[in-house]
Amino acid sequence: MKDLKHFKKIGDYHKLANIAAPEHPLISLVDYSEVQYPEHISTLKWKQDYYTIGLKRNIPYKFFYGQQEYDFDEGVMTFVAPHQVMSLGSNPNVTSDKPSGWLLLVHPDFLWHTFLAKRIKDYEFFGYAINEGLFLSEKEEQMMVDLLKNIQREYQSNIDKFSQNIIISQLELLLNYAERFYERQFITRQITNHGILSRLETLLSHYFEDDNLIDKGLPTVQWVAENLNLSPNYLSGILKSLTGQSTQQHIHNKLIEKAKEQLSTSMLSVSEIAYGLGFERPASFTKLFKSKTEQSPLEFRKTFN
Repeated sequence: MKDLKHFKKIGDYHKLANIAAPEHPLISLVDYSEVQYPEHISTLKWKQDYYTIGLKRNIPYKFFYGQQEYDFDEGVMTFVAPHQVMSLGSNPNVTSDKPSGWLLLVHPDFLWHTFLAKRIKDYEFFGYAINEGLFLSEKEEQMMVDLLKNIQREYQSNIDKFSQNIIISQLELLLNYAERFYERQFITRQITNHGILSRLETLLSHYFEDDNLIDKGLPTVQWVAENLNLSPNYLSGILKSLTGQSTQQHIHNKLIEKAKEQLSTSMLSVSEIAYGLGFERPASFTKLFKSKTEQSPLEFRKTFN
């Protein structure tokens, strides 16, 4: 059983990594080549109260984010949100080269009174339960390193009333580039990911063909993701890159498709159809149907009479 430590401050990580105390209490760029974890690092788990953005190579550890391993097969850049449990394990595939790279640690308190305080939560790559590193070309990697060092130079210089805004601007630029590169990473895998679309279609079709939906209720995003062996955010990220729609929208599309079929081919009442599709209240079904089709269920049915 691994011990769970709670890192409330950025300085707590500096102590774990056996490096000098941070120059700024709320933001720090760590040279990963200087990190020296204790020998018992594989026996530890920790939860941190700050964001971590990593750009690393030749890491002699497997990195676990929650219960899942962070996939470094292609990527060199990683993103971890606050309040996540992490741990490290040995990596037998590591090269003999010395680890290198950078870790940017940003405490949420640094973002107070800036637009990033809310905006940072919109970057979905922070929330993936099954993570994969971000692949970068050499040119892109250098660009990201330059942005990281710009942030470091700013907090190392004399702090004035402009400092926070300049750092926030650099951080936003870095995150926007990461969002663009992740989007490209998803798109380049569209052939593989079309298999996910096919599995999703099959899964939802089978679900709505079940005669026991009154007891089962509507499928949730969590249920769909688990049955596809993906995390909810990861699945939605793939679907949005392929179709422009979230998992929830795909569920609704299949539901409306099934509802239209029953409205046009059966004598069931709207209430019976609603309950049969897993709705607790017919009014909720009618509201969703109208929002998707701009017709009420009865208006739709009349077009077939």
